[in-house]
Amino acid sequence: MSESVKVISQNKKAYHDFFIEEKYECGIELAGTEVKSLRLGQVNIKDSYASITNGEVWLKGMHISPYEKGNIFNRDPLRERKLLMHKFEIRKLIGKIKEQGYSLVPTQVYFKGQRIKVELGLARGKKNYDKRQTIAANSAKREMERKLKEYNR
Repeated sequence: MSESVKVISQNKKAYHDFFIEEKYECGIELAGTEVKSLRLGQVNIKDSYASITNGEVWLKGMHISPYEKGNIFNRDPLRERKLLMHKFEIRKLIGKIKEQGYSLVPTQVYFKGQRIKVELGLARGKKNYDKRQTIAANSAKREMERKLKEYNR
């Protein structure tokens, strides 16, 4: 039986600024009011990143808006949140990140069944000329699809 996947937030800026080479699915440690805010879609992962300290993966810069009815139970919207991954995956990531130019960037946050998951991308930064090439390739692809659509009418 497959679990339903409902995307809460995507980080399109990550695909613009980085080459995403590998993706990892991991859980996230949240408080109750944060989960309620996520159900309402009140999250921003545009400027967030992940780092590894003491063998644990931490997500920094992820903004979850305070839940309106949460009163005293609301947490700091920009607090660091622990990501839940297997130890062998973390060791593998530590080895990759030590290489020049690699970082961990969240690409999307989604519900998988009842659980909230974060998709981390192992990313290498793009230069300006790489970004221009990507934009040119996307516009050429869009133009080709437009012409094919006209031709097939």
